[in-house]
Amino acid sequence: MKGKLLFVTGLAVGYVLGARAGRKRYDQIAAAANKVWQSPGIQKQVHAAQDYAAARVGDIPGAVFDGARKAATGAINIVQKRTTGKGPAQTGSSATQAARAAAAKAAAAEEAAEAESESEPLDG
Repeated sequence: MKGKLLFVTGLAVGYVLGARAGRKRYDQIAAAANKVWQSPGIQKQVHAAQDYAAARVGDIPGAVFDGARKAATGAINIVQKRTTGKGPAQTGSSATQAARAAAAKAAAAEEAAEAESESEPLDG
């Protein structure tokens, strides 16, 4: 469905940009597009998407932190495996200490982002 929507949108944009009918035809197309955009059904979906995004924006710092932690751990394990021939990093290794320091920095950044988002409410 998403691919079809993108195709139709691309087709419409290509037609508008490539049309040789002049300004009058462009204005007709723009008016029709504006009429569709302002229709109650479309606006209902736009508002639903905005509400969903506003509700989920608080989840972003946690998701970014978890993804960064997993990526860092995976990278450290790969480096350890390549350099030592062993599996996951050992507890006392400098790579593990660096990973812990990076995780601590990421946690502090996450806490700061959460504190900032709580102190400054989003304008709708």
